[in-house]
Amino acid sequence: MENQAMEECRAVYLTAEDLRIAASILYNAYHDDPFFIEALFTGDQTQYEQKLRGAIREELNELWQQEQALIGMFAGARLVGVACIVTQQVPLGEARYWHWRLKMLLSAGWQSTQALINKENQIIENLPSKQCGILQFIAIANNEQGKGYGGLLVNAVLSWCDEQPHLDGIGVFANHSAHIKLFTHHGFEMIEPLTIGKVSGELLFYRGLVNE
Repeated sequence: MENQAMEECRAVYLTAEDLRIAASILYNAYHDDPFFIEALFTGDQTQYEQKLRGAIREELNELWQQEQALIGMFAGARLVGVACIVTQQVPLGEARYWHWRLKMLLSAGWQSTQALINKENQIIENLPSKQCGILQFIAIANNEQGKGYGGLLVNAVLSWCDEQPHLDGIGVFANHSAHIKLFTHHGFEMIEPLTIGKVSGELLFYRGLVNE
């Protein structure tokens, strides 16, 4: 069954029509993420969920407008996984555009927006160069997990990276042991243990084939 699912899979760039479903997949995947809980939760669960939805929606829209790589994993006609990569060709961290800051402030609040900016700053500071991408989001839909899609989606990200002549590689902050294991299995290496806010994890890096 797993092999059949893999044969039917294709990784393609998301279209504007895919963004709503992509946002839903990311929301469910990151609902219990320690970083987002620390950054967005202020004691009210409903408010937290509204902030998380808003933050993911605004980030997806920004990446789309900046023509960053939004990769969708499809099984037949179903969108089952999403990976979002941002490069430092667009302003990140403290250099984020004012309109992004304003939209994020309205969606998530000042402290939450600052936490997101601080996370990016720490990742950027520890990457090998300014010619590196950041894997902002990666997720498989909850009801599609355990079918081999996760590994296929990571491979799609690596294939994209290998095709970018001006990219030194891709970094990702991972704070869950299963996620760290998945990334390292596919060629990522730890370059720095990282604590963002109160959340400890590892900054992992994949060096593209162009730079080997």
